[in-house]
Amino acid sequence: MQPPSITIGAAQGDLVRHLGRMGNRHGLITGATGTGKTVTLQVLAEGFSRLGVPVWAADIKGDLSGLAAAGRPHPKIDERLAAIALPEYRQQPCPALFWDVDGQSGHPVRTTMSELGPLLLSHLLELNEAQSGVIYAAFDYADDQGMLLLDLKDLRSLLAWMAEHSRELGTAYGNIASASVGAIQRRLLVLEEQGAEHFFGEPALQLADLMHTDFSGRGVVSLFDAGRLIHQAPRVYAAFLLWLLAELFEQLPEAGDPPIPKLVLFFDEAHLLFAGAPKPLLEKIEQVVRLIRSKGVGIYFVTQNPLDIPDNVLGQLGLKIQHALRAFTPKDQKTIKAVADGFVANPAFDTAETLTRLGTGEALVSVLTEDGRPTPVARTLIAPPEGQIGPLDPAQRATLIQRSPVKGRYDQAVDRESAYELLKSKAESALAEQAQAQRDEALRRQEQERVRRSRAPQRQSMGEAMAKSAVRAIGSGLGRQIVRGLLGAMFGKR
Repeated sequence: MQPPSITIGAAQGDLVRHLGRMGNRHGLITGATGTGKTVTLQVLAEGFSRLGVPVWAADIKGDLSGLAAAGRPHPKIDERLAAIALPEYRQQPCPALFWDVDGQSGHPVRTTMSELGPLLLSHLLELNEAQSGVIYAAFDYADDQGMLLLDLKDLRSLLAWMAEHSRELGTAYGNIASASVGAIQRRLLVLEEQGAEHFFGEPALQLADLMHTDFSGRGVVSLFDAGRLIHQAPRVYAAFLLWLLAELFEQLPEAGDPPIPKLVLFFDEAHLLFAGAPKPLLEKIEQVVRLIRSKGVGIYFVTQNPLDIPDNVLGQLGLKIQHALRAFTPKDQKTIKAVADGFVANPAFDTAETLTRLGTGEALVSVLTEDGRPTPVARTLIAPPEGQIGPLDPAQRATLIQRSPVKGRYDQAVDRESAYELLKSKAESALAEQAQAQRDEALRRQEQERVRRSRAPQRQSMGEAMAKSAVRAIGSGLGRQIVRGLLGAMFGKR
């Protein structure tokens, strides 16, 4: 019995197959714009789905969404089928889920600040060493205080609190410079303006919802609409992909060497993962790519130039599909030579020369044999996909979203008690205590004044003594005479 495999295409009349058991050995799809990378990605995604493997793919232009609808007859497809004998080929849709950052064209995708972590967040915000240190201190303080960091306002409020109490926190968490906090706050505002506030929050994406199969046993393809995110906030896109890798690595159990992967990921515009990444982050990526295959996860990078991928990662990729490259400059020629040297040579043709002559839908392909060795490179006609080529109709997409098994699970954002609410409550309590202390102090001073007055000596003036004596004398006849005499003298009367 033939082992599970995916038919990529045909070379010299022989089918080129990618073994399911090698699906977790990762892969690479590269080539210039317009050479057919997206169709190749669709062929692989459909193939894994037929094997029962769930797929997650970034859909940059929306073209991949067509795999959710059955393909339609077309002269070019008929021509390709005439050149490639595909006995099991039939046009059919793939089970698909649609995801989006802001929920406009799919289920919202969210994660929390705590899950992203200080390393990825520092990279996302492009912070220097001192600013990154403040981010690490903020996460440590939140952990020590039992505070959840869920969204942007949580982190902003925590940073403001730490800057205000920097003196008392400095001993335990190091110097928290107001200048560094201010710079981070400005970066967070830029991030919010780019639409990232939709990305951070709850309910956070559960990995189990990316690992479904349908009633027939086919793997569900999760398509992440990343078009707007790529243009508005490419670092958020890269941070999300890296977070997804890290979460899979931490949560999935060891799987050994399964006959098919548990999950396959396609990272389009893969160069964004590595562009400007600091050395500690690059080392982390390389480590995850190397070790995650033991979890049964396959990663397939899609980019224009294979040299966009670091050598330590490139050396771990089993499947290599190289579409045409253009040699317009001396630099392009060096790239083509470097790419050609990365394949096991085929004596039937010159790899470097063939790279510039490939037509649309053609590629140089090298797969892994059953014992894990790369095959010599083969000039391959890529098989046509079974689903629709091109974007899905918006009405069809909306219908599929309404029928989704995860409908309602992520649609409504939840804002539970976290750092923002706790710090706000702390500040309000501090203000209330301060106001009460002021009232208590005012009452204490009033009481002191009352006591002081009650204890003061009672001295009478001469006038007061005379008046009191006169009042007492009025009651007697002598007193009345004296008073009349006094009054007469005062008014000139006898």
